[in-house]
Amino acid sequence: MFCESYCAAIQGIEGCIIQVEADVSDGLPCFSMVGFLASEVKEAKERVRIALRNSGYRIPPKKITVNLSPADFRKEGTGYDLAIATAVLAAFGYFPEEYLQKGLLLGELSLDGQIKGINGVLPMVYTALEHGFSYCIVPMENLIEAQIVEGIRVMGVRTLSEVVQCMQESPDTWNYSRREQLDVQQKNNTPDFTDIRGQAVVKRAVEVAVAGRHNILMVGPPGSGKTMIARRIPGIMPPLTFEEQMEISKIYSVSGLLDEKQPVVTDRPFRSPHHTVPQTALVGGGRYPKPGECSLSSGGVLFLDELPEFQRQSLEVLRQPLEEGYVTVSRLEGTYRYPAKCQLVAAANPCLCGFYPDQKRCTCTPAQIHRYFGKISRPILDRIDICTETVSLEYRELENDTTVESTAVIRERVVRAQDVQKERYRKESYQYNGELSTQGIKKFCIPEPDAAEYLQEIFVKKSLTARGYHKILKVARSIADLDGSERITLRHVSEAVCYRNFPQENISGSIY
Repeated sequence: MFCESYCAAIQGIEGCIIQVEADVSDGLPCFSMVGFLASEVKEAKERVRIALRNSGYRIPPKKITVNLSPADFRKEGTGYDLAIATAVLAAFGYFPEEYLQKGLLLGELSLDGQIKGINGVLPMVYTALEHGFSYCIVPMENLIEAQIVEGIRVMGVRTLSEVVQCMQESPDTWNYSRREQLDVQQKNNTPDFTDIRGQAVVKRAVEVAVAGRHNILMVGPPGSGKTMIARRIPGIMPPLTFEEQMEISKIYSVSGLLDEKQPVVTDRPFRSPHHTVPQTALVGGGRYPKPGECSLSSGGVLFLDELPEFQRQSLEVLRQPLEEGYVTVSRLEGTYRYPAKCQLVAAANPCLCGFYPDQKRCTCTPAQIHRYFGKISRPILDRIDICTETVSLEYRELENDTTVESTAVIRERVVRAQDVQKERYRKESYQYNGELSTQGIKKFCIPEPDAAEYLQEIFVKKSLTARGYHKILKVARSIADLDGSERITLRHVSEAVCYRNFPQENISGSIY
């Protein structure tokens, strides 16, 4: 007898429907599986066979053949177990085959028939909805995550016996798990900017960077507050939209970072990988492709502390994600694409000891200083729009700083500026100033005559490249939006020029 059921696989962060075909015939008793299977999927026949026996289901000695289609797509993971078991049981007549045609079955089987949770349930259930399935059966561990998807009925199960009991009745009569009311509002658990004393210039630069989605580098001595400021940046970003929450949650679901306590990502991500991180962990990939840090920080902040200490190869692979907003991983069995719409925030000491140019405290030689910042290539620096300097604080700033603003106050200005940008670019393929193309800069970043004259003078004096020139205009556009100005004035351009203040005396040649 022939029977089929359905489950799903993950390709990138999207689901792919897998058809499980089971055929039972006379012949030498065996249990064989085909369909371009990874080793853990091949081992499913043993898990399924023993789980069926321990759940009390007698399987006659027959020739059992299971095929996972499409056969040219490599199947990995353990989420196919439940679909395989139900297809085999239906082939032996334990319940009507037609009940399997309407639903998707996901879950890993243990040897005693228990159903364990798997990664990537959220995009799988989305895929089931898109393909017109009427219900999904998922492990109880993944139930809340699966219920995020509206428009499809979801049932959480703990054992194989529960699934069989349900399948012996029509799916229309099942007592589906009641959808829980999820709190998908941003919790704003990030620390507050009121903790930051002094550093008014840096806080202004950060506000401009977030308003226009510009990448930023902070340079300063140890203990001046670079990391403290970076950790507070997600708090001044606008709340995640529902579409952003779903996209980020898909990434975290595939990575196995969602659970019953956090079934959906509601806050802007903040990821801070150590400087020893390999390039596959930073951008994604590996033998079995998974999202990397720049994808896990999509919609939020990717913070690279001690930027010169990162391996040069690891930093170089960030070029394409920072420019295009996604990562493409190519393998023989397919191509995987992961979102990487993160805002890069980097921090660095001015030299190896961290105290340059304070000649009383700095112990580095000019050659050491040159080598330290020489680790960062010009192409990476070219993708950073803003560079600002943190300075050592004085005692009066620590105790009597009257310029402190809360995260909520700064966020209000940022949201207002981004709303202006979204309205301006509503007919374009981008939303923020940091994403402007060359044609967009010519159309939307036209400076006033005196500002254009000043910029021409700076272009010659600083030996700007075309990319450096365009970045100044984009940052000036963000400053103007924060000021509520439609025109880019001399004041806006001059402030943007100050944010191209890279430590060029420590780097060979002009980095503009």
